[in-house]
Amino acid sequence: MIPVSHEGTSFSSRLIKLLENHAEELTRAVVVKLQSNPRTSSYRRLSFDELYSHVYEVYHDLGRWLLEKTDLAVQARYTDLGKRRFAEGVHLSEILWALVLTKNQLRQYLAAWALADSAVELYRQQEFDRLIAQFFDQAGYHVAKTYEIQRTDETHPAEPTISRRRILPLRVVRRK
Repeated sequence: MIPVSHEGTSFSSRLIKLLENHAEELTRAVVVKLQSNPRTSSYRRLSFDELYSHVYEVYHDLGRWLLEKTDLAVQARYTDLGKRRFAEGVHLSEILWALVLTKNQLRQYLAAWALADSAVELYRQQEFDRLIAQFFDQAGYHVAKTYEIQRTDETHPAEPTISRRRILPLRVVRRK
């Protein structure tokens, strides 16, 4: 879990509320970028609704992910996403770029709002920005790790199980 001091709670709460209240606007902007950016061309094959749902969840729930969820929850979420995208044929570089686009959209949006009223709040905003970067770094790691596992499974499938039937030896018949 990512710790946050009690002093920064009201400032963090304002940032989280801002994210929750503007998640739809942020989501639309990212989905449009995902489906039009040359670095994420595979995302054009994915439905707008599915992309919207995933990105919206990230933005709407990010505050809770940062403040309440454990690293295991982030691992589970992005391992699942990695498996889905791998099965859909999305290249690893594209999913990593999608995470970069999602993170950058959020950071630009928060910077534009400039919620810090004092030097202390500016520090807290920078700390929140660091936590966002850490979250997306962890997400990228778990997606990449999942791709490695999926590729290994694909190139080295499990050994076939040996049949329990009795195998009879071949008889060699010689002709005279």
